[in-house]
Amino acid sequence: MKTHQPVNTIIFDFGGVILDIDPILTLNELKNLGVEDLDIFKSPYFQHDIMGKFERGILTPEVFRDKVREFIGINLCDQDIDDAWNALILDIPKERIKVLEDVKKNYPIFLLSNSNEIHYDIYVRDLQLRFGYREFDQLFTKAYFSFDLHLSKPNPEIFEFVINQHKLIPEQTLFIDDTAEHLEAASKLGMQTYQLKTPERVRDLFINGILREDLMIQ
Repeated sequence: MKTHQPVNTIIFDFGGVILDIDPILTLNELKNLGVEDLDIFKSPYFQHDIMGKFERGILTPEVFRDKVREFIGINLCDQDIDDAWNALILDIPKERIKVLEDVKKNYPIFLLSNSNEIHYDIYVRDLQLRFGYREFDQLFTKAYFSFDLHLSKPNPEIFEFVINQHKLIPEQTLFIDDTAEHLEAASKLGMQTYQLKTPERVRDLFINGILREDLMIQ
């Protein structure tokens, strides 16, 4: 069995780990707006040249909306695009915020998210209105979003940035994500990893803010 050094730092993914999401809801909204072929959003061009660049902050929201209109061939207004794009965002359950607050008492905790500016505005508004945190840096030791760093997972440089910025020891750092590709990239840098799979929840990984000793960390 693989042995690990004790975990002293935890990095969390956001969507699918902290925030509940359902991408099908965005596809349904796009269909309601007249997009007939939803499979086009799986194309390499959309994933890499539109979505990927938007998540890395290379495209502004304005340019992204223009790219979407051009891509689908429908002249949607900005609000329709934003509403469809944000439809996948559900919420952060209140108990999950309490878990993070408890974990932060025992470990430095970081957020590392592939995300974009349109989604970010909704995240922050929800965090402020429902939980009273002005920004994610108040809830976490530090929060990082891909559009702000101009880097995205699974590029190893985004992990190296966080590690170097905070002088973390990779072998003592646990990265929790729901995407195997992201976890593999972190593991190659020496980090410990854990894939959160439905129906498991973040709360299941901790007891009174302490990482469970019996957790099968990779």
